[in-house]
Amino acid sequence: MNTENNIPDEGEVILIDKPLTWTSFDVANKLKRACKFKKIGHAGTLDPLATGLLILCTGKKTKQIDTYQAQEKEYTGTFVLGKTTPSVDLETEFDAEYPTAHITPEVLENARLQLTGMIEQIPPIYSAVRVDGERLYKKARRGEVVEIKKRSVEVSLFEIESQHFPAIDFRIICSKGTYIRSMVRDFGQLAGSGAYLKTLCRTRIGAFELSNAWNLTDFIHQKRVELKLEVDE
Repeated sequence: MNTENNIPDEGEVILIDKPLTWTSFDVANKLKRACKFKKIGHAGTLDPLATGLLILCTGKKTKQIDTYQAQEKEYTGTFVLGKTTPSVDLETEFDAEYPTAHITPEVLENARLQLTGMIEQIPPIYSAVRVDGERLYKKARRGEVVEIKKRSVEVSLFEIESQHFPAIDFRIICSKGTYIRSMVRDFGQLAGSGAYLKTLCRTRIGAFELSNAWNLTDFIHQKRVELKLEVDE
C-alpha cells in the first residue's frame, strides 16, 4: 500500500480504543514492541480505569501530538453520589460516606450549572500533573500533602441523567486539561455530599471518533499482516 500512513518515515496517526486497566503508556509500549515502531507517542492521557479513544502518533507524525492534545474532547460515564475515594475513582478504596436523601432534582441541576462554562478546577491528587518535577500520584501514594494550583478550563456541555440515582450518567464536552474526576469530586461537594467516578469513556477528540478506533489486538494483527506483505513483496 502506498498511502502516506504506510510510509514508515512519515509515520501514522493511530486510533485505539484503550482497554480497561491499561495505562496510555502501556498501549504505546505494546504497539512499539509488537509493530516495531521506532518512535511513538500518545496524545492525551487516559486514566487506567478509563476506556475509549486514545490517539497515538508514530514517526514524523509525533510532531503533531500537541495539536491533537489541544482539541476538544467528549466523554460519557457514570458517577455515584454518597461515597468518596482518595483517587475519586475505583483505583483506591472508599474512605467516607455522605447523605444523599436531601439531593433533589433542583440540587442536581444547580451543581450541573455551576460546572458548565468557564470554570476553575483543581486537578486530582492522584493525577499525572507534575509538582516540583514529580508526578502528583507519586506524592499521593506517599501520603504527602501538596498545594495544587487551580486551572481554568471550559466545559461547553454537561448533561446528566439521574434515573438510577444515586448513580448519575453523564456526557461532557470540554477543553484540553479538564479533569473529569475533578468535576465529579466538585459535583459531590456542590450537592452537599460526596461522589466517585464509576466508569469513564472518551468518545471523541476533535474530529476523531471512538467509532473509528481499533481494538488494540486487532490493530496489532492487521499491522503484522501488512508488514509481512511488504516483506513478501
